[in-house]
Amino acid sequence: MINLTEILDFFLPRICPGCGNRLTINEKTICPKCLDKIKLATKEKLYTEFEKKFHKKNIIFGFTSLYVFEAGKEFQDIIHALKYNGRFSIGTYLGEQLGNILMNKTSEWEIDIIIPIPLHQLKKTERGYNQSFYIAKGVGRKLNIPVKLNIVKRKKFTQSQTTMNIAEREENIRNAFIINNSDWISGKNILLIDDIITTGATMSECGRILLDAGAASIYAASTAIAE
Repeated sequence: MINLTEILDFFLPRICPGCGNRLTINEKTICPKCLDKIKLATKEKLYTEFEKKFHKKNIIFGFTSLYVFEAGKEFQDIIHALKYNGRFSIGTYLGEQLGNILMNKTSEWEIDIIIPIPLHQLKKTERGYNQSFYIAKGVGRKLNIPVKLNIVKRKKFTQSQTTMNIAEREENIRNAFIINNSDWISGKNILLIDDIITTGATMSECGRILLDAGAASIYAASTAIAE
């Protein structure tokens, strides 16, 4: 008997954002061949990146990530489809996978609230959505932890950080965020979610204002970590 998914796939075929091939009825969002090609973030890699990006600042208490971002490879196409092509299901799917690995840390971190890194309103209006929200939504669904959108606001329109070094990124993002309601975060353990962590400057700045506003501890997670 033909089910609804098969009917929908016939008229609106689902396409893998990594390779562009049509997904089969049993494949969800990203095909297994593309997933197998994406470099996983090992424990050793995560430890090294935490020491390099977060340890000395004493803002982010712990972090994790699914993959290692490699320019020009499958994951770049996947994130591009999420950020610019309205493929929201990619964010939710990656968030659920991220939630799976976060399950091992929730008892230790005791997360109360999940907050996606906010976009400036101009950028959100241009794009139409914040891709990190969909990732956070998938994480929240898997961990059964509430996702809050209106606690942190991005007040400063920042330039693209793609070509900036770490010092330039830190200056670019400085004072970019404000807290809308500190009552929501007082004494809370907060998990920040972003699509990709590059230098950690954005996570650290967002974490800093949350700690200054009374949060107990800040943790970070992303779908990928850039080298």
